[in-house]
Amino acid sequence: MSNRHELLVTAANVKEAEALLQAGADALLIGDDRFGMRLAGSFNLEETAEVVHIAAKHNARVVVSMNNLMSNELLKEIPEYVQALGQIGIHAVEFNDPSVLRAVRELAPHIKLHWNAEMTSTNYATSNYWGSKGASRVVLARELNMDEITEMMPYLQVEAQVQVHGMTNIYHSKRSLVQSYMAHQGRPVEGDLGKERGLFLIEAERRDEKFPIYEDLNGTHIMSSEDICILEDLHLLMEAGVHSFKIEGILKPLAYNEAVVRAYRAAIDSYQADPEGYEYRDEWLERVRELQDPERELSFGFFYKEQVY
Repeated sequence: MSNRHELLVTAANVKEAEALLQAGADALLIGDDRFGMRLAGSFNLEETAEVVHIAAKHNARVVVSMNNLMSNELLKEIPEYVQALGQIGIHAVEFNDPSVLRAVRELAPHIKLHWNAEMTSTNYATSNYWGSKGASRVVLARELNMDEITEMMPYLQVEAQVQVHGMTNIYHSKRSLVQSYMAHQGRPVEGDLGKERGLFLIEAERRDEKFPIYEDLNGTHIMSSEDICILEDLHLLMEAGVHSFKIEGILKPLAYNEAVVRAYRAAIDSYQADPEGYEYRDEWLERVRELQDPERELSFGFFYKEQVY
């Protein structure tokens, strides 16, 4: 791929995957809920193969998330899944547990490995350690600020990926907390409490902020009340040499994610065409602002130590 700075975006289904590629994504992050945590949508092997086929037409890559907390029971299913991914032709796997790294290296060694340990991916030494074990990329913690990221880059021996847009997870429990709460209230819920339900929490002290909450087979997830948006200072990350920029599209409509992809695509293309003459253009964000949920602010997240939640 000719693009030095990759634009990676999550996809909820096959149709969305194709639309996001047409909007300008270089790579897609998908997966199966059994093996991946907090996915925009769950893809079986047939759907994954279909996305790989579509991505090839766009000269794009497909990354599969396998960063779940792996139980002893789940370990038994990893080899067959990894072998299938190797045959399908995905580009890379995101992992946290060494069991995934070992399976990929033994059963599908052509698949690249991206280390993603969520909030503990905070320094270059640990990142380089996983690089020595076979990882080609580190997914940096969203809690790092701009200086911590840019100052780390010269010491990294692997590629770096940074989330630049979208909501983040602030709490996870393997328990079904909402189901338990509703049952305790004498109001048991029929059916699932997934992403489509539109549930949210409100803190007593901050009633103007809504925290999306949903449950799936991995437990309960509470998300941030604001959305990261670092487009204005994306050039600082490009100058530092960050390889991949992730747009988190979970709990967002397709039209919004398409607009975000186009905005970041415009910025990346403009910078790569003329790094010295690059200037941020506020109109890149106009369509995103039009579609932004009025109850969710765009913020710099932790990039300038500004709390997302």
